[in-house]
Amino acid sequence: MASVISVETPYSSHRRYVIHLPLVAADLPAAQRLARVVGRWMTVLPMMDPGEMTVSEEDQQFLRHRVFCDLLLPGGRRCVLRADHDGECTRRVHKGHGQIT
Repeated sequence: MASVISVETPYSSHRRYVIHLPLVAADLPAAQRLARVVGRWMTVLPMMDPGEMTVSEEDQQFLRHRVFCDLLLPGGRRCVLRADHDGECTRRVHKGHGQIT
C-alpha cells in the first residue's frame, strides 16, 4: 500500500499529497530506467510531476537519486532527459538518442 505524506508548497495555499509507489529493481541504474519509463508514461495525467521523481535504496530512503534533469526551459516547460545527461536540455525525448538507458 502506498504511503501518503502531506506537504505544504510555496506555490499554493492548499496542501498537496505525494504518492510513494514502491517498485523494485535490481540496482540503481535499473531503478532509474524504470522510473523514467513510468514517469514518461504517467505524464498523460495532468497532476503528474515527473521532474520530482527520485529513487532510493529500500533501506536508505533518505538518500534519493533524481531521475529527470528537470531544468526549467524557455516557455515554462522542463527538460525531460535523465539527470546528469550529456548535451543540451530538451522538452522532448528524441528517438535514437539513447535517453531511455
